[in-house]
Amino acid sequence: MQFFKVAALAAIPFISTAAGATELRLSHQFAPGDLRHKIAQMVADEVAAADVDLTIRIFPSGSLFKATEQYLPLSRGQLDMTVFPLSYAGGQRPEYNLTLMPGLIKSHDHAARMNASPFMGEIEKILNEDDIVTLVHGYLAGGFASVDNCIRKPEDVKGKTVRAAGKGFEEMLQAAGASISSMPSSETYNAMQQHVLQALNTSSSSFVSFRLQELAKCYTPAGDVALWFMYQPLLINKTTFEELTEDQQKALRDASAKAEAYYLEEAKKEDATSTEVFRAAGVEIAEMTPEDFAAWKQLAEQSSYAIFAKDVPDGQKLLDMALSVE
Repeated sequence: MQFFKVAALAAIPFISTAAGATELRLSHQFAPGDLRHKIAQMVADEVAAADVDLTIRIFPSGSLFKATEQYLPLSRGQLDMTVFPLSYAGGQRPEYNLTLMPGLIKSHDHAARMNASPFMGEIEKILNEDDIVTLVHGYLAGGFASVDNCIRKPEDVKGKTVRAAGKGFEEMLQAAGASISSMPSSETYNAMQQHVLQALNTSSSSFVSFRLQELAKCYTPAGDVALWFMYQPLLINKTTFEELTEDQQKALRDASAKAEAYYLEEAKKEDATSTEVFRAAGVEIAEMTPEDFAAWKQLAEQSSYAIFAKDVPDGQKLLDMALSVE
């Protein structure tokens, strides 16, 4: 019911034309200093500089729609744009769960190749069916943090309550003996503070922007070995985009291409930056070895990969497409 309350409040036209100018509203859950906000701001600034009578108004920190409530308003034209962890919409479209699957992405450069692959083309077709278009592709890496012992291998989560962000990770962690508490990353600080969570997965960016170094005792960052990569694109309502002028569409596309290149380069830096932030806060830093990664990957193949292939229409085909990207 909460979504419908929010939608009712926000169901005013989100695209306005006054004196020939158009304003788009972009909502996301992240703090203004977060990389994903910077991507949105870059697109807004570049579009403004193009002088095509188009402005983008950004609503950060879940101030317009709550973290997990962006997708349906976007698909219904009640929201124009969002930067959104796509697996959050896995309940509406189970295929999106493959955009946060343990061990599927091996590095940031591998993620860039995934963005340009036929697999991502299939994801785009599903988005288009829901009246959504991707402007900026982007994956972020992440790791584990815990309030007690370090997490490197599957047995380290046994008996813990863990937040994992996506269905695939939840299934893998459950197979390792963890209990799951589902929530957006913007709620993890309070959950750790109140001892609802003993451990969590999230992106390097979110670990820092939500100040989780203040509560963690041990941090396992994304490094040479990274288990956690999550697709978090900038999306726009397809009808809204098509109603813009050709010059406005071009300005958006040009701004998005510049932002996508920046996103990739900055995402690579976020992992090291988060490690330094946690180290400076006195948090123990753990490293995952290739052997640890292999143990997680084997567990994922037996649990989340197998469940996805079984339960999702054409799931094995999609999984094979993703796995085929070298």
